[in-house]
Amino acid sequence: MDPISIAIIAVVSVSGFYFHWWLYVRIRRWVNRDLALSMAGDDKAMQGYMLEKLQEAEKQKVTKKELHDWLQKAASAYPES
Repeated sequence: MDPISIAIIAVVSVSGFYFHWWLYVRIRRWVNRDLALSMAGDDKAMQGYMLEKLQEAEKQKVTKKELHDWLQKAASAYPES
C-alpha cells in the first residue's frame, strides 16, 4: 500500500473513534439530564434545582452507579415552597 492509502485509513479510523466517543458522551449527558429532570416532575423551579445538582454531581465525579441515589437525596432536600 502506498502512504496516501495508509493516511486515508488512519484519518478515517481516528475520525470514527472520535465520533463514537463523542456520541457516547452526548448520550450519557442526555440520560443523566433526563434522570435529574424526571425527579423534578413539572415543577420548573425544581427542574432548575435538579440541573444545578446534576452539575454539582459531575464536579464531584459521582459515579453512574451512585448518581441515582445522589440525585434522590438532592431531590428530597429540595425546599418545598
